[in-house]
Amino acid sequence: MEVLMPEPQIYVERTLAIIKPDVIDKEEEIEDAILRSGFRILQKRKLQLSPEQCSNFYAEQFGKMFFPNLTAYMSSGPIVAMVLARNCAVSYWKEMLGPSNSLRARITHPHSLRALYGTDELRNGLHGSVSASSAEKEIRFIFPEAILEPLPTGQRARDYLNLYVKPTLLAGLTALCKEKPADPM
Repeated sequence: MEVLMPEPQIYVERTLAIIKPDVIDKEEEIEDAILRSGFRILQKRKLQLSPEQCSNFYAEQFGKMFFPNLTAYMSSGPIVAMVLARNCAVSYWKEMLGPSNSLRARITHPHSLRALYGTDELRNGLHGSVSASSAEKEIRFIFPEAILEPLPTGQRARDYLNLYVKPTLLAGLTALCKEKPADPM
């Protein structure tokens, strides 16, 4: 009987997901939806940001009318931050989130996470990075200890596997076959 192994996948893109204070009680449901959508959760952290930290995190929004309410809302309780990984992680996560205005999301994207968990334009339940570069910056902010080396993609990823991973695996498997251990497990 032949065992079918899934094709190995290289998760080439990361994004930051935040479960905001007002929906933290839905953490398990949201995490389940994330995993069912093909994401891997690389890092996860529960924390509470100060208003100053929120101001720094949302610095691009500074000067907008909603900025004071946003920082007050985001610092009002604990959040759960996660580094998500998969192919095209940023765009898939944005698609899962739906529009930032939860009221609009209920009309145009009724199955999106913001339609399901958000309350209004400000209290939309979840955060997602808008681009790969902002994801990297936001991940560094929330997870300062994270090592974010650029991950190879496309041909560079295949070259890396062929040059470093496959020869090592081949050498290891060859050595294992030559030894023929009595109890390989």
